[in-house]
Amino acid sequence: MDNSPNYSHLPTPRIERVRHELKRRSLVVSGIERVTPGMLRITLSGEDLADFVSLGADDHIKIFVPGANGTEERRDYTPRRYDTDARVLALDFALHEAGPVTAWAMAASVGDKLEIGGPRGSAVVSGDFTRWLLIGDETALPAIGRRIEETPAGHQITSVAAVTGLDERQKFRTKAALTTHWAYRPLDQAHDPSALLAVVRQVALEPGTFVWIAAEAAVTRAIRTHLVEERGLPLSWLKASGYWVKGKADSTEKFE
Repeated sequence: MDNSPNYSHLPTPRIERVRHELKRRSLVVSGIERVTPGMLRITLSGEDLADFVSLGADDHIKIFVPGANGTEERRDYTPRRYDTDARVLALDFALHEAGPVTAWAMAASVGDKLEIGGPRGSAVVSGDFTRWLLIGDETALPAIGRRIEETPAGHQITSVAAVTGLDERQKFRTKAALTTHWAYRPLDQAHDPSALLAVVRQVALEPGTFVWIAAEAAVTRAIRTHLVEERGLPLSWLKASGYWVKGKADSTEKFE
Protein backbone atom coordinates (compact mmCIF):
# COMPACT_ATOMS: atom_id res chain seq x y z
CA MET A 1 0.00 0.00 0.00
CA ASP A 2 1.26 3.48 -0.83
CA ASN A 3 1.21 5.66 2.25
CA SER A 4 3.96 8.05 1.15
CA PRO A 5 3.46 11.31 3.05
CA ASN A 6 4.16 14.82 1.79
CA TYR A 7 6.33 16.66 4.31
CA SER A 8 7.61 19.39 2.00
CA HIS A 9 5.28 22.10 3.32
CA LEU A 10 5.93 21.38 7.00
CA PRO A 11 8.50 23.02 9.31
CA THR A 12 11.27 20.65 10.35
CA PRO A 13 11.16 19.29 13.92
CA ARG A 14 13.97 20.22 16.26
CA ILE A 15 16.05 17.89 18.42
CA GLU A 16 17.74 19.94 21.11
CA ARG A 17 20.54 18.29 23.05
CA VAL A 18 20.65 19.47 26.65
CA ARG A 19 23.59 18.57 28.86
CA HIS A 20 23.17 17.82 32.56
CA GLU A 21 25.59 17.81 35.44
CA LEU A 22 26.91 14.29 35.75
CA LYS A 23 26.29 13.05 39.26
CA ARG A 24 26.39 9.67 40.96
CA ARG A 25 23.41 8.99 43.21
CA SER A 26 22.89 6.45 45.98
CA LEU A 27 19.28 5.27 46.19
CA VAL A 28 17.17 2.67 48.00
CA VAL A 29 14.60 0.28 46.56
CA SER A 30 11.19 1.40 47.84
CA GLY A 31 8.84 -0.59 45.60
CA ILE A 32 8.76 -3.60 43.28
CA GLU A 33 6.00 -4.34 40.76
CA ARG A 34 5.67 -7.01 38.08
CA VAL A 35 4.15 -5.01 35.20
CA THR A 36 3.94 -8.13 33.00
CA PRO A 37 5.57 -11.56 33.35
CA GLY A 38 8.58 -10.21 31.46
CA MET A 39 8.73 -6.61 32.74
CA LEU A 40 9.73 -5.66 36.28
CA ARG A 41 9.31 -2.13 37.67
CA ILE A 42 11.51 -1.04 40.55
CA THR A 43 10.94 2.24 42.35
CA LEU A 44 13.95 3.93 43.91
CA SER A 45 13.93 6.65 46.55
CA GLY A 46 16.43 8.98 48.18
CA GLU A 47 17.43 12.57 48.81
CA ASP A 48 19.97 12.29 45.99
CA LEU A 49 16.99 12.65 43.60
CA ALA A 50 16.33 16.22 44.77
CA ASP A 51 18.10 17.64 41.70
CA PHE A 52 17.46 14.76 39.27
CA VAL A 53 16.62 16.00 35.76
CA SER A 54 15.40 14.01 32.75
CA LEU A 55 13.92 16.12 29.95
CA GLY A 56 13.60 13.44 27.27
CA ALA A 57 11.36 10.38 27.30
CA ASP A 58 14.23 8.29 25.93
CA ASP A 59 16.95 9.54 28.29
CA HIS A 60 19.32 7.02 29.82
CA ILE A 61 20.90 6.67 33.21
CA LYS A 62 23.75 4.36 34.16
CA ILE A 63 23.09 1.63 36.71
CA PHE A 64 26.11 0.39 38.64
CA VAL A 65 26.19 -3.09 40.18
CA PRO A 66 29.09 -5.21 41.49
CA GLY A 67 30.73 -7.47 38.93
CA ALA A 68 33.11 -10.38 39.13
CA ASN A 69 36.46 -10.04 40.92
CA GLY A 70 35.66 -6.65 42.40
CA THR A 71 34.77 -5.03 39.09
CA GLU A 72 31.78 -2.79 38.46
CA GLU A 73 29.17 -3.49 35.79
CA ARG A 74 27.37 -0.59 34.11
CA ARG A 75 24.24 -0.65 31.97
CA ASP A 76 21.93 1.98 30.45
CA TYR A 77 18.28 2.22 31.50
CA THR A 78 15.46 4.64 30.76
CA PRO A 79 13.92 6.66 33.61
CA ARG A 80 10.35 5.38 33.32
CA ARG A 81 8.85 7.91 35.75
CA TYR A 82 10.29 10.31 38.26
CA ASP A 83 9.16 12.88 40.79
CA THR A 84 11.83 15.14 42.24
CA ASP A 85 9.48 16.53 44.89
CA ALA A 86 8.69 13.04 46.15
CA ARG A 87 12.31 11.91 45.58
CA VAL A 88 11.27 8.81 43.61
CA LEU A 89 12.41 7.27 40.34
CA ALA A 90 10.87 4.25 38.59
CA LEU A 91 12.84 1.98 36.26
CA ASP A 92 11.47 -0.86 34.12
CA PHE A 93 13.61 -3.95 33.55
CA ALA A 94 12.91 -6.18 30.55
CA LEU A 95 13.71 -9.68 31.79
CA HIS A 96 14.98 -10.84 28.43
CA GLU A 97 18.53 -11.79 29.34
CA ALA A 98 20.57 -12.77 32.38
CA GLY A 99 22.99 -9.85 32.46
CA PRO A 100 24.33 -8.51 35.76
CA VAL A 101 21.80 -5.68 36.13
CA THR A 102 18.87 -7.90 35.17
CA ALA A 103 20.07 -10.43 37.73
CA TRP A 104 20.25 -7.68 40.36
CA ALA A 105 16.70 -6.54 39.53
CA MET A 106 15.27 -10.05 39.75
CA ALA A 107 16.85 -10.56 43.18
CA ALA A 108 16.10 -7.07 44.51
CA SER A 109 14.16 -6.49 47.72
CA VAL A 110 12.74 -3.36 49.31
CA GLY A 111 15.54 -1.69 51.24
CA ASP A 112 18.33 -2.73 48.86
CA LYS A 113 20.72 0.01 47.75
CA LEU A 114 21.53 0.94 44.16
CA GLU A 115 23.84 3.53 42.66
CA ILE A 116 23.01 5.33 39.42
CA GLY A 117 24.58 8.07 37.33
CA GLY A 118 23.17 10.61 34.92
CA PRO A 119 21.42 11.17 32.71
CA ARG A 120 24.36 12.82 31.01
CA GLY A 121 21.99 14.69 28.71
CA SER A 122 18.57 14.83 27.08
CA ALA A 123 17.49 14.91 23.44
CA VAL A 124 14.34 17.04 23.46
CA VAL A 125 12.15 16.69 20.37
CA SER A 126 9.95 19.68 19.61
CA GLY A 127 8.20 21.35 16.71
CA ASP A 128 4.88 22.22 15.15
CA PHE A 129 3.56 18.68 14.90
CA THR A 130 1.01 16.64 16.84
CA ARG A 131 1.48 13.10 15.47
CA TRP A 132 3.90 10.47 16.78
CA LEU A 133 4.70 6.96 15.57
CA LEU A 134 6.62 5.01 18.23
CA ILE A 135 8.19 1.69 17.25
CA GLY A 136 10.23 -0.68 19.41
CA ASP A 137 10.74 -3.91 21.29
CA GLU A 138 10.71 -4.77 25.01
CA THR A 139 13.81 -2.68 25.69
CA ALA A 140 12.10 0.36 24.16
CA LEU A 141 8.81 -0.01 26.04
CA PRO A 142 9.94 2.12 29.01
CA ALA A 143 10.67 5.04 26.68
CA ILE A 144 7.53 4.41 24.62
CA GLY A 145 5.40 4.26 27.75
CA ARG A 146 6.90 7.43 29.14
CA ARG A 147 6.41 9.30 25.86
CA ILE A 148 2.79 8.18 25.70
CA GLU A 149 2.05 9.18 29.27
CA GLU A 150 3.77 12.57 29.05
CA THR A 151 2.19 13.64 25.74
CA PRO A 152 -0.57 16.23 26.19
CA ALA A 153 -4.09 16.32 24.85
CA GLY A 154 -4.46 17.31 21.22
CA HIS A 155 -1.74 14.92 20.04
CA GLN A 156 -2.13 11.59 18.25
CA ILE A 157 0.16 8.68 19.04
CA THR A 158 0.47 5.35 17.28
CA SER A 159 2.68 2.75 18.94
CA VAL A 160 3.95 -0.50 17.46
CA ALA A 161 5.73 -2.77 19.93
CA ALA A 162 7.13 -6.28 19.59
CA VAL A 163 6.59 -8.62 22.55
CA THR A 164 6.47 -12.36 23.10
CA GLY A 165 2.71 -12.74 23.55
CA LEU A 166 -0.61 -11.35 24.71
CA ASP A 167 0.39 -11.34 28.39
CA GLU A 168 3.25 -8.93 27.65
CA ARG A 169 1.00 -6.14 26.38
CA GLN A 170 1.00 -3.04 28.55
CA LYS A 171 -1.68 -0.43 29.14
CA PHE A 172 -0.83 3.26 29.23
CA ARG A 173 -2.69 6.26 30.56
CA THR A 174 -2.48 9.39 28.43
CA LYS A 175 -4.34 12.56 27.53
CA ALA A 176 -3.33 12.06 23.90
CA ALA A 177 -5.32 10.03 21.36
CA LEU A 178 -3.58 6.65 21.40
CA THR A 179 -3.65 3.70 19.00
CA THR A 180 -1.60 0.65 19.97
CA HIS A 181 -0.44 -2.23 17.79
CA TRP A 182 1.40 -5.31 19.00
CA ALA A 183 3.70 -7.62 17.06
CA TYR A 184 4.40 -11.09 18.45
CA ARG A 185 7.53 -13.22 18.18
CA PRO A 186 9.65 -15.31 20.58
CA LEU A 187 12.63 -13.72 22.30
CA ASP A 188 15.08 -15.81 20.31
CA GLN A 189 13.80 -13.96 17.21
CA ALA A 190 14.05 -10.47 18.71
CA HIS A 191 16.84 -9.65 16.23
CA ASP A 192 14.56 -10.51 13.27
CA PRO A 193 12.66 -7.45 11.97
CA SER A 194 9.93 -9.47 10.24
CA ALA A 195 7.26 -9.26 12.95
CA LEU A 196 7.59 -5.52 13.54
CA LEU A 197 7.93 -4.74 9.84
CA ALA A 198 4.76 -6.64 9.00
CA VAL A 199 2.78 -4.39 11.35
CA VAL A 200 4.57 -1.16 10.45
CA ARG A 201 3.83 -1.74 6.76
CA GLN A 202 0.11 -1.63 7.57
CA VAL A 203 0.27 1.59 9.59
CA ALA A 204 -0.59 4.76 7.69
CA LEU A 205 2.13 7.40 7.77
CA GLU A 206 0.29 10.69 7.84
CA PRO A 207 2.08 13.94 6.90
CA GLY A 208 3.50 15.61 9.98
CA THR A 209 4.23 12.37 11.86
CA PHE A 210 7.46 12.23 13.85
CA VAL A 211 8.79 8.67 14.03
CA TRP A 212 10.81 7.23 16.90
CA ILE A 213 12.38 3.75 16.66
CA ALA A 214 14.40 1.70 19.15
CA ALA A 215 15.06 -2.05 19.11
CA GLU A 216 17.88 -4.45 18.35
CA ALA A 217 20.21 -2.67 15.90
CA ALA A 218 19.40 -4.81 12.85
CA VAL A 219 15.66 -4.42 13.51
CA THR A 220 15.95 -0.65 13.85
CA ARG A 221 17.99 -0.47 10.66
CA ALA A 222 15.45 -2.47 8.67
CA ILE A 223 12.48 -0.40 9.85
CA ARG A 224 14.35 2.86 9.29
CA THR A 225 15.23 1.75 5.75
CA HIS A 226 11.61 0.83 5.04
CA LEU A 227 10.25 4.16 6.24
CA VAL A 228 12.88 6.30 4.51
CA GLU A 229 13.41 4.44 1.24
CA GLU A 230 9.98 2.87 0.69
CA ARG A 231 7.66 5.31 2.43
CA GLY A 232 9.51 8.57 1.76
CA LEU A 233 9.95 9.68 5.39
CA PRO A 234 12.47 12.55 5.62
CA LEU A 235 15.38 11.82 7.93
CA SER A 236 14.65 15.04 9.80
CA TRP A 237 11.35 13.47 10.96
CA LEU A 238 13.00 10.39 12.40
CA LYS A 239 14.99 9.43 15.50
CA ALA A 240 16.30 5.87 15.56
CA SER A 241 18.55 3.89 17.89
CA GLY A 242 19.78 0.35 18.25
CA TYR A 243 19.22 -0.17 21.96
CA TRP A 244 21.11 -3.46 21.85
CA VAL A 245 23.18 -5.51 19.41
CA LYS A 246 22.75 -9.27 19.16
CA GLY A 247 25.80 -11.07 20.50
CA LYS A 248 27.39 -7.99 22.06
CA ALA A 249 26.97 -7.13 25.74
CA ASP A 250 26.32 -3.50 26.67
CA SER A 251 26.34 -2.33 23.03
CA THR A 252 24.22 0.27 21.30
CA GLU A 253 24.09 1.74 17.80
CA LYS A 254 23.09 5.25 16.80
CA PHE A 255 21.51 6.09 13.45
CA GLU A 256 21.86 9.60 12.03
